[in-house]
Amino acid sequence: MPTMASPKVLNYASHVDDNTLAQAAQTARMPFVHPHIALMPDAHFGMGSAVGTVIPTTGAVIPAAVGVDIGCGMIAVQLRLRADDISGMDLGRLRTRIEDAIPLSPGNYNRGLDRFAFTRARIDSLAELASNNGVDLAHSPKWREQLGSLGGGNHFIELCLDERDMVWLFLHSGSRGVGNKIAQKHIKVAQKLCRQWWIDLPNADLAYLPQGTPELTAYLRDLSWAQRFAFENRAEMMDRFVSVFADWFGARDGDAGSLEVDRINCHHNYTVNETHAGKDVWLTRKGAIDAHEGVRGVIPGSMGTRSYVVRGKGNESGLCSAPHGAGRRFSRSEARKRFTADDLADRMAGIEYRHGEQWVDEIPDAYKDIDQVMADAVDLVDIEHTLRQILNVKGT
Repeated sequence: MPTMASPKVLNYASHVDDNTLAQAAQTARMPFVHPHIALMPDAHFGMGSAVGTVIPTTGAVIPAAVGVDIGCGMIAVQLRLRADDISGMDLGRLRTRIEDAIPLSPGNYNRGLDRFAFTRARIDSLAELASNNGVDLAHSPKWREQLGSLGGGNHFIELCLDERDMVWLFLHSGSRGVGNKIAQKHIKVAQKLCRQWWIDLPNADLAYLPQGTPELTAYLRDLSWAQRFAFENRAEMMDRFVSVFADWFGARDGDAGSLEVDRINCHHNYTVNETHAGKDVWLTRKGAIDAHEGVRGVIPGSMGTRSYVVRGKGNESGLCSAPHGAGRRFSRSEARKRFTADDLADRMAGIEYRHGEQWVDEIPDAYKDIDQVMADAVDLVDIEHTLRQILNVKGT
């Protein structure tokens, strides 16, 4: 059951540290928060505001609360295949094929735009959207090459099986470098304006853009485009993943889609206009998914643990939101001090993955127990499917 951790902070996390609670309380004291912020079961300390915080605001938006990976989220696709259908697959070779189709790691982009037939339409649509809405992308001349690339950190691609032994394709990514540039630009604008207006902030990353200003209008315009880019970036990578799989099974060109049964694509770092407690608010989900009644979402575990396909319950106290994953227990630097590549290999036994020291900070031990997170989320979502991975690909 949730508890009021401090005034205007409703906490759903049974395991949360004092720094995260203090950070949430600081955010909740901003005068335009309405009716309260909701701290999700996977909440942990973050830049500016805690990851796993749902922040409803009236008349203002905090760009740093949305964060620099605008529109980061998950996409999952169920295939018409069962575990028996893929039992003889060489997962090492499949992983190599995936890595060839999807550029990995920060700064790695596509070398060309014509490798996949479906890429051009997405690029043209995003370019038209930017042109029509006056979104200036001069800061990111390589945004087209970024579409369909994974990035690094905790972004990943996985091949999974559910509780029925049905095959799922699964990946996590966001708006890449172009989204980061957009976010940094508007965070600086908000901080500059708050200094000019002599607004005393408890934290510079709580600088905000007020409703009715051209600066907020510009941010919301660019934000909307970046969220669309993130959505299409995941869809592009997933279409490539499906194509690799279809080619493996000898499907003819154009038949890849016949393998697909179900698709869910959801953000977990974004801002949207919603109604809560009788008021229209700007709802920022920083590390949280939409869990309105009937809305389907995806909650990944950590590398080597279970993930979930869920359906929202529309819990108003929880601001119709749910956790976005397991949530970190240890920082990346702390995880590298505590664990080794051999520890990671032990945790990943039976799963095909990219071995090496550079992925130690993503070891499951660095994250919260996903089963506890889901138990804490019982009032927020129902579980439709439980997934276990048999192949994992991460950027550095």
